[in-house]
Amino acid sequence: MIESDLKMDKVPDDTLRLTLTGEWTLGNLLPSADGVLAELAGRQVTRVAFDTGRLDGWDSVLLVFVSKISHACRRNGVSLDPSGLPAGVRRLMELAAPENQRSGMTRGGERPPFLERVADKALDQVEGVREVLAFTGEATLALLKMLRGRSDFRRIDLILIIQETGVQALPIITLISLLIGMILAFIAAIQLKLFGAQIYVANVVGVGIVRVMGAVMAGVIMAGRTGAAFAAQLGTMQVNEEIDALETLGLSPVEFLVLPRILALTLMMPLLCVYADLMGIVGGMIVGVAVLDLGAVQYLNQTRSALDLTHLLIGLFHSLIFGILVAVSGCLRGIQCGRSASAVGYAATSAVVTSLVCMVVATLIITLSCKALGI
Repeated sequence: MIESDLKMDKVPDDTLRLTLTGEWTLGNLLPSADGVLAELAGRQVTRVAFDTGRLDGWDSVLLVFVSKISHACRRNGVSLDPSGLPAGVRRLMELAAPENQRSGMTRGGERPPFLERVADKALDQVEGVREVLAFTGEATLALLKMLRGRSDFRRIDLILIIQETGVQALPIITLISLLIGMILAFIAAIQLKLFGAQIYVANVVGVGIVRVMGAVMAGVIMAGRTGAAFAAQLGTMQVNEEIDALETLGLSPVEFLVLPRILALTLMMPLLCVYADLMGIVGGMIVGVAVLDLGAVQYLNQTRSALDLTHLLIGLFHSLIFGILVAVSGCLRGIQCGRSASAVGYAATSAVVTSLVCMVVATLIITLSCKALGI
């Protein structure tokens, strides 16, 4: 067993020099730090320095010893000079320093100044916009490459994702669309019954569902179901370094992973919108027949007279835009995911929030555009 030694010397300027010799490793006889702590507690020194020129080896034992000395120095107001320690120990001490434990917080737990926080947020927003533009550009280039027949993704992946985003989403689309149609019918019936115009419930439900609500509800469902799934899948790949492996193999993650997801959801959303429109109209008809005593044929004829091709095309355009926004948001947050399990959850949540905000803004823009065009 190799011995380790510690010597304490007082040098000018009230400096305590600690000379460490031998091997400071596990399994060896190590000197105690009590003597050094007593000197520091007595406030007889103002500075602590190290001399490790004759140190043969070290491991975590030396780190623990230096950490004890460092805490005691901070507690007693004594400065610590780590220049005499091995370079590896100094680097580890810098990583473990209190000021490096939490980003965005100053020493002592104080918040940064207001203007500094505003500047940090502004820079984060600028960086976020840059990342979105870069990702959108990469996805566009990948799409153009696919149109030239030179894309790298597997066709079987596209088919499987189409199945996941299309057929497997029909049960939840059916339930939500039926309920939305029934809710719209009940709301319209409350006012229309005052004028004896219950038949126009079919107009309200038909136009509302086909023009906007069918696409919006399908988009909301797909944002919570598929957008979050895209973010979680790509985020998990990021954590497991699978995306790094693809780049090492010379494959573009945007082409191989993102492009088939965007294509699948963009293709499926108009079809899901048409199905949601149908289920919404059926939900309104259930209320009209069961509550308002309208005939089923009469209700369907009134709905057909209220609708035209313009309403359907506007709804399909909504759904097409929503499909792109949900897919891009989910894939973007997944690619941006950090390297921890909590980052995957944050990416999924962020994907849903981003998708919903984008859909609301897109709906407003499309509605105002339709009003300006008179359609």
